[in-house]
Amino acid sequence: MVLAALFAGLTAVMAQIAIPVGFMPVPITGQTLAVMLAGALLGARLGAFSQSVYLLLGAMGLPVFAFARAGLDVLLGPTGGFLVGFVAGAYVTGKLLERNPQPSLLYLLFAMVLGGIVVIYIPGVLQFAHVTGMPLANALVAIWPFTPGDGLKIIVSAVIVRTILARNLTGQLQPSRWL
Repeated sequence: MVLAALFAGLTAVMAQIAIPVGFMPVPITGQTLAVMLAGALLGARLGAFSQSVYLLLGAMGLPVFAFARAGLDVLLGPTGGFLVGFVAGAYVTGKLLERNPQPSLLYLLFAMVLGGIVVIYIPGVLQFAHVTGMPLANALVAIWPFTPGDGLKIIVSAVIVRTILARNLTGQLQPSRWL
């Protein structure tokens, strides 16, 4: 539970590293990096739980979302689908790495792309299009400015996880065995 709280806190801190994109209500943040790390290092269940805690804190009014925002209006607004996708994103990332505990760097990159980006973007883009009334095709085009930052976060998270695995530090971060 402590590790879940730690990663919920990490996600909250990374949310405050927010770069506004002038024409979009969705900022570029470090949150997806925290989501990828939560899933990869805590495992599917605890990683997803950590992101659920993060969402619950924000829904209860703690200013943990980007730009220190909070509340159900954020979760139900244009960016809420991305936030809700964090739970599934951490779960998928964790599940992929649980199935391959000694992953190559290429496999790590794959896990981070699928769990940390694709799974998060599906509900994110769908809710963004629905709430704003934007056609889905336009909403898909609107995410392109985020891809360079996402690419960087994918690489950074894969390198961090690979380093932890190489130094055999995962024994300290294997709460999935405790559940």
